[in-house]
Parts: sequence; C-alpha cells; structure tokens
Amino acid sequence: MFVLDTNHLRELSFKTAIGRRLEDRIFSTKEAVVTTVVCAEEMQRGWLARISSASRAAEAEEAYERFSESVHFLASFVLLPWDVQADELLQSFRKAGIRIGTMDLKIACITIEHDAILLIRNRADFEKVPGLRFENWLD
Repeated sequence: MFVLDTNHLRELSFKTAIGRRLEDRIFSTKEAVVTTVVCAEEMQRGWLARISSASRAAEAEEAYERFSESVHFLASFVLLPWDVQADELLQSFRKAGIRIGTMDLKIACITIEHDAILLIRNRADFEKVPGLRFENWLD
C-alpha cells in the first residue's frame, strides 16, 4: 500500500503537469493508494485559512469553491485514521528524540502502523523516522 503525503495530494488536486504524471503512475500500480486523515486535515486547514483571511467577496467565493472541491477530491480516497496505536508510536518517537514537525510525524506513524510506503517530497525530515519506508513519485 502507498500513502500519499499532502504534497502529492496537492499536485493531484491542482491537476498540475506533475500531478497528471503522478495520476498515471497511481493508475498503473496494482497496490492500493490511500492517504491519511492528517493529510486531509492539512489540506482543509489551508483552505479554511484562506476563507478566514478573505477581505473581498470574490476572494471568499473562490476560497469556498476550492474548499468544496477539496472535500470532494478527498472523498475519493481511503483516509487512514489517527488512533491510539499511532499516538503511542508518536510518543515513543518523541521520547527517542525524533524531531520533525508534528503533522509529518503523525503521517509517518500512521504509515508505519499500516506497514505502507509513504509518498513524499520532503525526504530530509522523513529520513529521521526509524522504520519508515518512503518514495518520491513527483520527480
């Protein structure tokens, strides 16, 4: 199973050239391709921030439209959950001194818990997480 990180999801949702190549690769794999509830949270927080900061009606309308598109886009994926086992793994990594962003570490914990491969762009931080398998399909 492959787990899409937020940067991979964004390329897909914005239908960039890289996103279209990624989509082709996803369709060609025989493995399940999913994401996490934490990635969904990250995507939605971005749109909610734009909605909150919109100073003109047209900006708000566009932000709400993108938020709505994002909801529909995310609904097409299985969202791996955040649960007690993932939280226990997070706490053990924190106690071991693993220092990367909390959201990234949560995504890594969910991926490890499901014995999956995380598709990421940010290799530098994720290399610090013991037992995490990852690849970059955006290059």
